[in-house]
Amino acid sequence: MVKDVILSASLAPASELLSHVIVAIYETAHAATEVLIQKENFRRFSVYLENTGLMLKELLRHDLDCSESLKNAIEILDREVKASKGLARDCSRRNKVYLLVHCRQIVESIERSTREIAQALSLLPLASLDVSLGIREKIDSLCKKMLEAEYSAALSEEEILLKIESGIRERRMDRAYANDLMAQIAEAIGIDHENLAIRKEFEEFRKEIQDVEVRKDRAEQLQMEQIIALLEKADVVMSHADKERKYLETRNFVRGQPLEPLCSFYCPITLDVMVDPVETSSGMTFERQAIEKWFALGNNTCPLTQIPIENTVLRPNKNLRQSIEEWKDRNTMIMIASIKPKLSLDDEKEVIQCLEQLEELCLDKEQHREWVALENYESVLVRILSSKNADVRRHALTMLHILAKDSNENKEKICAVENALGCIVRSLSRHMRESKLAVQLLLELSKCTAARETMGDVRGCIFSLVTLSKKEDNEVSEDARCLLEILASQNQNVVHMANANYFKPLLHLLTSGADDTKMAMAKTLSEIELTERQKLSLFELGAFGPLLHLLSQNNLDMKQVSVKCLQCLSSIPRNGLQMIKEGAMGPLLELLYRHSLPSPTLREHVAATIMHLAQSTMLEGGEPDQSDVVPLLESEDDIFKLFSLISLTGPNIQGNILRAFHAMCQSPFGTDTRKKLRQLSAIQLLVQFCEAPNLTVRANAVKLFCCLMEDGDDASFSEHADQRCVESLLRITESSADVDEVASAMGIISNLPRDPEITKWLLDAEALNVIVNFLSDENRNDSNKRRVVENSLGALCRFTAPENPEFQKRVADIGIIPVLVKFLVSGTRLMKKSSAISLKQLSKSSFALSRHVKRAGLLGGCCRAPPEAFCPAHRGICSVESSFCLIEAHALEHLVRLLEATDPGVCEASLEALLTLIDGDALLRGSKVLAEAKGIAPIIKLLSSSSPRLQDKSLRALHRLFGLAEIRQKFGVLAHMALVEITQKDESGMKSMAAR
Repeated sequence: MVKDVILSASLAPASELLSHVIVAIYETAHAATEVLIQKENFRRFSVYLENTGLMLKELLRHDLDCSESLKNAIEILDREVKASKGLARDCSRRNKVYLLVHCRQIVESIERSTREIAQALSLLPLASLDVSLGIREKIDSLCKKMLEAEYSAALSEEEILLKIESGIRERRMDRAYANDLMAQIAEAIGIDHENLAIRKEFEEFRKEIQDVEVRKDRAEQLQMEQIIALLEKADVVMSHADKERKYLETRNFVRGQPLEPLCSFYCPITLDVMVDPVETSSGMTFERQAIEKWFALGNNTCPLTQIPIENTVLRPNKNLRQSIEEWKDRNTMIMIASIKPKLSLDDEKEVIQCLEQLEELCLDKEQHREWVALENYESVLVRILSSKNADVRRHALTMLHILAKDSNENKEKICAVENALGCIVRSLSRHMRESKLAVQLLLELSKCTAARETMGDVRGCIFSLVTLSKKEDNEVSEDARCLLEILASQNQNVVHMANANYFKPLLHLLTSGADDTKMAMAKTLSEIELTERQKLSLFELGAFGPLLHLLSQNNLDMKQVSVKCLQCLSSIPRNGLQMIKEGAMGPLLELLYRHSLPSPTLREHVAATIMHLAQSTMLEGGEPDQSDVVPLLESEDDIFKLFSLISLTGPNIQGNILRAFHAMCQSPFGTDTRKKLRQLSAIQLLVQFCEAPNLTVRANAVKLFCCLMEDGDDASFSEHADQRCVESLLRITESSADVDEVASAMGIISNLPRDPEITKWLLDAEALNVIVNFLSDENRNDSNKRRVVENSLGALCRFTAPENPEFQKRVADIGIIPVLVKFLVSGTRLMKKSSAISLKQLSKSSFALSRHVKRAGLLGGCCRAPPEAFCPAHRGICSVESSFCLIEAHALEHLVRLLEATDPGVCEASLEALLTLIDGDALLRGSKVLAEAKGIAPIIKLLSSSSPRLQDKSLRALHRLFGLAEIRQKFGVLAHMALVEITQKDESGMKSMAAR
């Protein structure tokens, strides 16, 4: 039929034949663009074809004679173009795997067609066709390029072919090799790595090689069968059900007892079963290593027959090797099946031995692992994880890890066993050896989607992994961290991690996640009960930036959760200070001032956060480095705007704003803040809040009120307070359960102006009884009541002033003076100071109140009772109740001791109390009392005090005392050096006095 076609073509005009070839060329060029493989080679070939078509079109413009040479050239072109077209169509229709394994032949065909077409072009009788020189040169150039053209398969394709050849040659039947090869094939032919897609392609390949034309070539058929045998070991090629069916058929066929090896299986040299049997020229078979060693020792005879061997070439005995492998496989299959029921025995020793045997088999050969999996060992191994024997559990974990690592199917099967993950997770919290195995197994299982999605929900899993991530064992901690990172792909797991104090994934999502994810993470963070260390750690890890960003969003829910998080983190002063420095106050105040917010709780959280920030600026434990502290509110306008909100908001916000201002008043900038608040008439509002129905608001208002009174002037109170306020404060001291509020109320009372009218209000309200009750309380030394006592002693000073003898009398009658003396001994710094002040004020009245009695004459005295003892200081009859005498109260020695106190205020108050003994005309008597009480030397020591006030007071006191010769002679030497030092260094008025 082909001859008929050629004959009919020879009868047609040359131009018609050439037109037919040109059409075929363009059809072939188009077909070359639709191939499934070798696309780059076909693209180059297509370009050559199109250029050939262009050249032939140029020839059609000339008159073509029907010469024999022209027709022959056209016929060759037509034949080669048709062959190329057929090749292109095959490469666009046939199975991709088939085309891939034939890529070398395809490349050779393309190269051959290119050269054949070029040769046909060169046969065209261009000289006789009257073609221009330019066309001839173009055709010659094209022919030269096509003749020199070289094509080659891609490197990836060559690598796959080499791997196939190597696998067939080396009899690589392991699944891992096939899996890797199949993955490379899928990548090369451009199909998904999903099991179904690859399996479908493989099945089509299997059908392709069964084509009749393929079967005619026996060598190719054999090669294709070998390729199929190699690839069908891949997991994606055969379903688990097919594998299981095939395995069970084989196992059921060979079931029974293990067979002894045949005699032919033994090597005559080693007497062991051979692994690589080879045949010598003598016809005998030996183990390869054994016979090679025999020849290497210089032997040239057969070890068995002693026949000389001239040719030492060894031929593999493939049939015997296959028989040995089949025998081994049969026995192994029987052994694997027989071990399974033994794992259910109660004999733990037997179970451990079986597991060890199983491990050895699985590590020996990949196929053994496949058979173990096909025997469905997974459920048995998971069940024995509940064993009480740690060795049994460890071996079970090891076996599960071996199976899981072997294939994805095994991972899925393990996870499908009921409560498998739960049993494995329980091992995380056991001994370190077992924990390590459990982590490794879970890490391997996490490569399975089903396990990865459910693992984090297993009770205790995340917590145990977080605990292990902090262990000293590097391998365990690294595996745990790696697994946590994998599980962090599930947002719910990230939440569990955060609850277990592992915040890194949460912070990552908070920074880079989608808006809804950021929202979820912030919500999680806001709901966790964090320790101080966790709050510091979160801040150091960078939580503040993302939260501040969320705060700036228009989404109200985002603002809500971010503020709650900031409120939590800001409760740590170090965090709060840094938040102020990084600009947190601006957005917070903006929210707080927005009265139109639909969420009232949002403003409450904002107010609480601002309160925390304010508290972070407080002075604690002494003066801080000023460079570390920044003001919360920088301008008077800011202070006014925030304080004005107290009147415009509800109790929760009011309380937090009051607490914020209370904290600001105790910061390094507190003096300025208190001054500005007093200028803003803050006391007027606070006086009103002393009667607030909300006890929390009232307490916070009283505390701030007390703070503003500490260094305020009398006018700031007198202008806005009245008797009703005083009564309210006293009611608070009697009724409040808040000790700090009671202390603050008493602090306000102690700082009230010493106005007679206010004092009368206090007496009318029985303030003195309230004060006495606090001072007489048996629990007054409790740490939580110290400030109440301190402020009560401060308030008592109003009633001990010498200007009010009646008040002093009432204080003495109540029995407070002995209590004051006790505070000199065991009180706090402020208690001692206030007690000394009250004793000083009382002592000022002692001279006037001491009862002076005329001394009886010499005769009169004989008939009278012994006279009462005279006070050595006051020259009368004294008592604690009648004259408030320091000597009678036994206060002298305690006051002298306090002259050496470290606090200048305590020293000064004690000194002033002692100096009341030498007031006025009592210098001589008082100096003797002070000398006997050993009080002169401590006063001299005060000349070296760092406090100018103390120096001045002690210098003035000594100026009077040294006016007495007796005192001067006795103590002058002690004072000499200190006085000289003052005259040399001091530049104040003390210099001249010291010199005198």
